[in-house]
Amino acid sequence: MTPLNLILFGPPGAGKGTQAAYIVEYFKIPQISTGDMLRAAVKAGTQMGLRAKAVMDRGELVSDEIVLGIVKERLAHPDCENGFILDGFPRTIFQAQELDTILAGSGKTISHVISLEIPASVIVSRLSGRRTCRSCGRGYHVVTAPPVVADICDLCGSSLVQRDDDREETVMNRITVYENQTAPVKMYYNSKGILFSFNGAEAVEEISAKIKLLLASDNK
Repeated sequence: MTPLNLILFGPPGAGKGTQAAYIVEYFKIPQISTGDMLRAAVKAGTQMGLRAKAVMDRGELVSDEIVLGIVKERLAHPDCENGFILDGFPRTIFQAQELDTILAGSGKTISHVISLEIPASVIVSRLSGRRTCRSCGRGYHVVTAPPVVADICDLCGSSLVQRDDDREETVMNRITVYENQTAPVKMYYNSKGILFSFNGAEAVEEISAKIKLLLASDNK
């Protein structure tokens, strides 16, 4: 079987986490996010983890050098032997090129870059409608999963709140940042013929079935 070395792109609210979970369960490969890698490296006390901790303790941003070093450490773990899903990385063409170099050192390449494409209006509707119970944390949506009594949690009766990240103006800004950041990276992978785009506005099961079909046909 050919290893499935995947990159998953998608703006906030595109359902990226849901699709990643399906891929992990079906193909038995780990999902790896930049944040997860940083936390694991710091906890394990690896060389790059210690460097990252020193930077974060100063309140500074972790450099490309350290992030790439942590990616290299993580991808060398045995659970990545048959593939992996990178989530939130690479964010720049430089990181994408360096990732290619890291993988080439162990005879690997990125096999698929999956991009969930979805109109900004749908994302705003999805995210701006979310509400969370301030006491028990249960989530709701004013349209798709409303509480029995408006703005009141069904479970504990506490009031529901809208997270700052889910306010319409904040969501639009997050989408703009995502598009500006990832557009060049997606073009980089498109030029390699490994970028596969899916309509993130479709039903979750439909998207999952299409992604599984693509990956299964190439994973022989």
